[in-house]
Amino acid sequence: MNHHRPFVWMAAAFLAFGLAACSHPPGDVAANAAPPPVPTPVGPVPGPAQNPPQRPNPYQNNVSAMANGRELFVRMNCSGCHGGRAGGGMGPSLRDVDWLYGSTDAQIFDSIAEGRAHGMPAWGTRLPQDQIWKIVAYVKSLRTPDEPQPPS
Repeated sequence: MNHHRPFVWMAAAFLAFGLAACSHPPGDVAANAAPPPVPTPVGPVPGPAQNPPQRPNPYQNNVSAMANGRELFVRMNCSGCHGGRAGGGMGPSLRDVDWLYGSTDAQIFDSIAEGRAHGMPAWGTRLPQDQIWKIVAYVKSLRTPDEPQPPS
């Protein structure tokens, strides 16, 4: 009994169908036509644009975490680019209301964790998420009555 016989028949059937598909006369538009292009939106994740779920900051409105975030901001030398009170320097001001990459807690977290083009390093591999969220709490406290060590 030959166990390979079903595979031979399947291979022959595929070959026959393939040859039949190639039997269009030259110049037959149907054989050479590509499907019409379909615009496909592309974003951070391929597919249509969606609003990603917003991660809540576990330290939102936590004054102690804001102070700790300020200490981390200075210790990690964020002030070296963004200025001592985050008013800007080589890097953009974090005190203004115009944010290129978004000003929600989740967007600020992503900017810190993933970095940004033209000099912003990715801190997500060097800082635990807990500390990044504290820096976010500090940044969000800027220009508010809860800001630790505001400029005089």
